[in-house]
Amino acid sequence: MKTGSCRIIGGRWRGRKIKFDDAEGLRPTTDRIRETLFNWLQPYIHQSRCLDVFAGSGVLGFEALSRGSSEVVFIENNKKTASGLNENICALDAKNTTVIQQDALVWLQSVHKNKQFRERFDLVFLDPPFHAELLTKSGALLNSSGCLAEDAIIYIEHNIDEDIAIPDNWVNLKEKKAGQVAYKLFESRADSEA
Repeated sequence: MKTGSCRIIGGRWRGRKIKFDDAEGLRPTTDRIRETLFNWLQPYIHQSRCLDVFAGSGVLGFEALSRGSSEVVFIENNKKTASGLNENICALDAKNTTVIQQDALVWLQSVHKNKQFRERFDLVFLDPPFHAELLTKSGALLNSSGCLAEDAIIYIEHNIDEDIAIPDNWVNLKEKKAGQVAYKLFESRADSEA
């Protein structure tokens, strides 16, 4: 089994490496994109509750924790990749983390159906495998799930050729392209109909 690693680029764990299995479709967000993203997120990150959907390596969630997030929930379907997330949590002695080993769409649907679910996330990373047609579906489910805090910030990453639909109440704050990758930051507005 091939393994990879990437480094955390800011905050208390700056320079620390996290390891991950090189699972199919797993492509950690590059240092260059993460640097831009976390510059964008600077006003929102402190004490935020984060949800890392399609977590993969978990580098976005770990970067958020390193920079002052209060909690991160990782959703990862692949059993070995989820196990790797737990190993990195132990290696970093990361507090306030949860790894849920489940299909992200199934999890989002269950959150929508569970009326007792009280968790609200301030910041969400939505970076599914490219060309799997998951971004539009997961965005719609996330939007209707009831787990977004008021004015939640949502980061998405996708192939520039991918045709995606974004919920009408998500306002585009920032966007950029790097090679074949488009990355965007949205704010969920409660005043629009979901």
